Amino acid sequence: MTGRAWAVLFVLCGAIFLEGIDVSMMGVAMPSIRAELGLSTGELQWIVSAYALSYGGFVLLGGRAADLLGRRRMFVGWLVVFLLFSGLGGFATEGWVLILARFVTGIAAAFMTPAGLSIITTTYPEGPQRNKALLVYAGTAAGGFSLGMVTGGLLTTIDWRWVFFAPVLISAVILAAAITLIPRDSERPKTTGGFDLPGAFTLTGAMLLLVATVVRAPDVAVLQTLLTAAAGTALLAAFIAIERRTSTPLIRLGLLRNSSLVRANLGAILLVGGFVGFQFITVLYLQELRGWSEWKTGLALMVIGIDSVLAPTLTPWLVNRFGNQRVVLGGFILAVAAYLAFLPLGTTFAAMLPTFLLLGLGFALAYGPLTIAATDRVAEDEQGLASGVLTTSFQFGAALGLAVVAAVLAAADELTIDAFRNGLLVPLIAAVAGVAVAAGGLRVPVRNQMAAQG
Repeated sequence: MTGRAWAVLFVLCGAIFLEGIDVSMMGVAMPSIRAELGLSTGELQWIVSAYALSYGGFVLLGGRAADLLGRRRMFVGWLVVFLLFSGLGGFATEGWVLILARFVTGIAAAFMTPAGLSIITTTYPEGPQRNKALLVYAGTAAGGFSLGMVTGGLLTTIDWRWVFFAPVLISAVILAAAITLIPRDSERPKTTGGFDLPGAFTLTGAMLLLVATVVRAPDVAVLQTLLTAAAGTALLAAFIAIERRTSTPLIRLGLLRNSSLVRANLGAILLVGGFVGFQFITVLYLQELRGWSEWKTGLALMVIGIDSVLAPTLTPWLVNRFGNQRVVLGGFILAVAAYLAFLPLGTTFAAMLPTFLLLGLGFALAYGPLTIAATDRVAEDEQGLASGVLTTSFQFGAALGLAVVAAVLAAADELTIDAFRNGLLVPLIAAVAGVAVAAGGLRVPVRNQMAAQG
């Protein structure tokens, strides 16, 4: 790659690093936020879920906007919105203001991230060069997530509001570099039709209701739970009906005939859902039951950050040697081992270290190859769409995994060892399911993975 190509990749990696560090800093800071704003466990999870659901609900629209309106335009414009509302979250004095700020920040990320990813997939030719760029990009995202844990811990010791203000400063630097380095969008032929706003709103509404069903299940009557679930399912059915009939769908349903893409998205839901749920449990366990400080919790979890080193170095070699699917399978197997190792809920860092090392390695092996599989053999004019579908899966997985874990913890009378151990079964089951999904892909001939454009 040329120096200019590396510079553009550096800027785009900066944005995905920002996204990763923003989410993980929030996870470490949540007990402090809860203490100051007086939030329950169910309310607390909405700080992450509001972001994840708005992100996941609008990212398909964001992917189409990137394809039709210009990738640079979407990337730069929504980076500004991300900056502004991240700052608003830092000034929040009520829980609802904070959740609202996170919701809008998620919408900004929904337009910014697929634009950035599709710039990569259209700048670098399919093959080793694109794979290298995607693995560096994925490794940077994973590194941001991991480093955000310790950064969030350190900032929270000063004031939890700095976990909102720090992304503002990073966004400003990335914005200046993006304006300078990312080439302007080429002129595009005029496109008939508009954007599928009904599809975006029905999808987001469906995800919100389905997650709310899980979160509120321990606290409301069974009938109310069933009604909420039915409403969410109805909105999801409406979304599918809209996509079949509109001339400008958020997602061309024929794209889902790509078996590699479908498996990659199922794997994304399970991988991130388990990981985020595990982080939520671990932070509450260490800070609220064991009395660890924020910075000590962050330092312990930073071990998982080995994925930021392994993803751009070891993972590309393994993918070239064994192929995507086998590497993903290995990642999920390591995740199963990691969650099993944590079940005894040790009290020392040494007892927890094997879990953190295994989970970092497993995440490094699975995350990047899932990104490659989700965009492989997809037409160039649908790269933004494929990127958006993958991001939807990542974010919905995060929200769903967090919701299930929060519901399990909320069902207990108090946060005891048994309650945390029950919560840990959620990421463990997700990882086991991930092994099944990845293993199933090994039996599918490559020629059957090429139906995306039919």
